Amino acid sequence: MPTTAFALFATALGHSGIAWSAQGLTGVQLPEADEATTRLRMQARFARAPEAAPPPEVQTAIAAITALLAGAPTEPRDLSHLVLDMEGVPPFHQRVYTLARDIPPGETLTYGELAHLLGEPGAARAVGQALGANPFAPVVPCHRILAAKSGAGGFSAPGGVNTKLRMLLAERARFNGPGLFDAL
Repeated sequence: MPTTAFALFATALGHSGIAWSAQGLTGVQLPEADEATTRLRMQARFARAPEAAPPPEVQTAIAAITALLAGAPTEPRDLSHLVLDMEGVPPFHQRVYTLARDIPPGETLTYGELAHLLGEPGAARAVGQALGANPFAPVVPCHRILAAKSGAGGFSAPGGVNTKLRMLLAERARFNGPGLFDAL
């Protein structure tokens, strides 16, 4: 289903973007350096879609995403109720995204643990590649997936690992010992 339109919205991290079709969200963009750069990124990702006022169901998604990124203590803090349009997303990526969406806010798994849950214990690197291509962050919470041995792992969103840390802190993540973000 082709993307109908996209919109920008303010969050605690900066201006994010959201795109939708009749089937659900087709993409979410974490903030770039500024609003204009986020707009350019959305225009590049969704070249045939105009910027438009979001319909009510997308406004609901925007409110939930904004609350999550602000660390709002209200429920639901997870975004698993939001409908995604995954047309064109490779099947393996869809499986990874579905499992990632089951990770509650404030909880984390490693790439290897997620691969094991997929029934493909040797696929940690493929899981990382799928998450690096995630078109729905933070609705698909790739920031909740960490490297082995308490390492942050990568994060392809603007701001890199610092953004990942901010998102995890906003969710009041519980870290299992020292070392998670030692590289910061």
